[in-house]
Amino acid sequence: MAEAKTLHITQVRSQIGRPADQGKTLKALGLGKIGRTVEQADTPSIRGMIFKVKHLVEVVED
Repeated sequence: MAEAKTLHITQVRSQIGRPADQGKTLKALGLGKIGRTVEQADTPSIRGMIFKVKHLVEVVED
């Protein structure tokens, strides 16, 4: 069986001054501080969350 792809998501900009829903999206991804990195499965729902905060994060595909 093929391995599921993963995404390494790093927060590179602050959520201060952004709409509250973007801060909640970062929390749902497991982020909250600049420089923090999380590993998430590459699913459509995760991609949607990344799209919402694409200006605050950096994504590396595995």
